[in-house]
Amino acid sequence: MSDAFEFAPTASLDTLRHRAALLSFTRRFFDQHGYLEVETPLLSPDVVVDAHLEPFSTRFLPDPTSQSGPELFLQTSPEFSLKRLLACGSGPVFEVFRAFRNGERGRLHNPEFTLIEWYRPGDSYLEQMNFTEEYVRDFFNEAAALRCGETRIIAKPFERLSYDDAFQLYAGQRVLRSTVEELAKLARDRDVPIPPYLLVAESSRDAWLNLLLAEVVEPHLGVERPTFLYDYPASQAALARVRGDDPPVAERFELYIDGIELCNGYHELLDAKELRRRNCEQNRKRAELGLRTLPEDSRLLAAMEHGLPACSGVALGFDRLVMIALGKDTIGGVRAFLTEERATR
Repeated sequence: MSDAFEFAPTASLDTLRHRAALLSFTRRFFDQHGYLEVETPLLSPDVVVDAHLEPFSTRFLPDPTSQSGPELFLQTSPEFSLKRLLACGSGPVFEVFRAFRNGERGRLHNPEFTLIEWYRPGDSYLEQMNFTEEYVRDFFNEAAALRCGETRIIAKPFERLSYDDAFQLYAGQRVLRSTVEELAKLARDRDVPIPPYLLVAESSRDAWLNLLLAEVVEPHLGVERPTFLYDYPASQAALARVRGDDPPVAERFELYIDGIELCNGYHELLDAKELRRRNCEQNRKRAELGLRTLPEDSRLLAAMEHGLPACSGVALGFDRLVMIALGKDTIGGVRAFLTEERATR
């Protein structure tokens, strides 16, 4: 349809009907498992501080004739708001959320996209892996029923690989103890194309790990069956807890199908002091990359200081899940419209 008219949707109307049915299924699934659906603000003065996430920002103008007003951010995730609800005793919560991330566009990316994000007090990240597996399996079964069996059924239990085990399996060595020099050698030995920014003396260990993960490991994940990758390097904890193993690991996981990352789950950090330290470190990395620094204070910190209950949470890319379940090649094939340039005549 989009080939015939420039104003037409990127997905077929049948696909949009299937998407709507799968979203209805999702709401029923979470309701049946005791989650409260909530709606939280898209605009907030608070923002996730991450070297790899670039938010959109705007200003609230109390006087529209003036350009002076407080800065607000379109949220990259509803995480801060949902955790504030947990700290007030909400119990399990989920949200169907329109997230915004600047600089992201491609087959699997759009600056505006749909997240399903949820949190459950008392759950470990391992228990949330079980819950995520149940949801995704049932989701594929629902998609198959909608399309009269024209999409695949996930019959096998999901694979679970630790980060280090996955590198051992697909790159030939463990990496949690590896130095920058050892990671660079592994990349060269594997004929990985090395971007110029990694060839400088100050290149970070995490940047090398991310390159090797993307080029050497991820293409193998979730090919025969969905794969959970878990226990990431402590330096990539984001808002997850770090477990004091030797070496320490971040209690977080990602789910892959056909080499595509679908979700990110954390055993959530509860220590406000540690989050302040991580925010400062992320801003230092942003400055090194030539990015603006972001506000480090937030109401989430106040909620954590008040008492965030032990919990685990997951953020799942709904567009990608629908895309894979319905056998499409791009997220544009399952969205009514992608973010567009201004129309010209």
